[in-house]
Amino acid sequence: MQSKLGGSFWAAMLIFGLMGQVAWVVENMHFNVFIYKMFHASAGEISAMVMASAVVAALTTIVMGAVSDRVGRRKAFMSVGYLIWGLTIVSFAWLKNVLMVIVMDCVMTFFGSTANDAAYNAWLTDRGDETNRGRIEGVNSMMPLVSILIVFGSFLSFDLERMESWRTIYYIIGASTVLIGVLGFFLIEEAPNLRPDRAPLAKTLVYSFRPSTMRQNPRLYLVLAAFALFGISIQIFMPYLLIYYEKTLGMENYVLILAPAILLAAVVTALYGRVYDRRGFGFSVWPALGMLCLGYVLLYFTRATAPVFLGSLLMMCGYLTGMSVFGARIRDLIPAGRAGQFQGVRIIGQVFIPGLIGPAVGSAVLRNAEQILNSDGTYSFLPSANIFAAALAAAVILGLILCFYYFKRNPERSDSHA
Repeated sequence: MQSKLGGSFWAAMLIFGLMGQVAWVVENMHFNVFIYKMFHASAGEISAMVMASAVVAALTTIVMGAVSDRVGRRKAFMSVGYLIWGLTIVSFAWLKNVLMVIVMDCVMTFFGSTANDAAYNAWLTDRGDETNRGRIEGVNSMMPLVSILIVFGSFLSFDLERMESWRTIYYIIGASTVLIGVLGFFLIEEAPNLRPDRAPLAKTLVYSFRPSTMRQNPRLYLVLAAFALFGISIQIFMPYLLIYYEKTLGMENYVLILAPAILLAAVVTALYGRVYDRRGFGFSVWPALGMLCLGYVLLYFTRATAPVFLGSLLMMCGYLTGMSVFGARIRDLIPAGRAGQFQGVRIIGQVFIPGLIGPAVGSAVLRNAEQILNSDGTYSFLPSANIFAAALAAAVILGLILCFYYFKRNPERSDSHA
């Protein structure tokens, strides 16, 4: 029997999950466009911003996740965190150069990771169990695509070549995030079995990094390592994706092309959690990885609108369903009562390692990219389709490792819930 969660849980999850992803989409996809258009940032500067943010996100989640375990509360960290997160987003309206954006991005990431990566994700783990995590993660993993659609649709009326447009965007997104923080005080319900961790803070901080903990939970760390490689594949191309569509392919109205792909992928992702609940990780990871790889192949070889749409759809479906099954399996394997402490190692696998390695690989691939002359006499790079070839290579390596693991574990049959 599937455990019931109640309307208040779903309301809080949808509001906090969606607004958090809207804020992350603005950071992860549009900050890159922002500094590219406003300050003519290079591929190296974009890579540096993504890498710096990944480091801050990992350190913040390690510390604040453990602190929330020690306090035995998630609600205050989520609500106050979203409030301050929104205020930091507003500040981007008045930044003047790439360096200021990178520094403020790190400040914003601290509060965003406290509220979302540490507290919100620990809260989701607290409230779910093995009977409903696939469903929860299916809906939760749909949020990035829905948020992309919201952000893209909202940006259609803005001229992103003008600083005034960016200021309005930051005001709207920042104020909305602040409002969600206020609503959290009324919507969020703590898990009934959550108790403060009375262990010394230093011990709580290092718990998930201790060799003894790794020996006790080997499957968790193996899944985290696989998740890191999955994330590296995504981060090779993601920082440059919108620039590739607009500048390299010449799709000035790429939002209109991507919107249907995003809607379809969101539906697929929402439903895919049921596959995990019924068949487990060992089965559900393969279709996700297959869709991702096929999407890469189409995006690498094609330039016309129809195949680019199909490739984008498959890539997004593979990306989000992969996030769903990896996320659900990680939550299943986290020891009860220690959700906050394990958000640090989760974010290392999901954000830190991919955020360091993926953009660096992408930047290396684009080192000799074609340059275009801007109207002010400066030059900007054009991302090439090679970013999808590099991303495909990482995904294929992941597939080979998973094949080896399941065959070695049981050459005759695979445990679908492994």
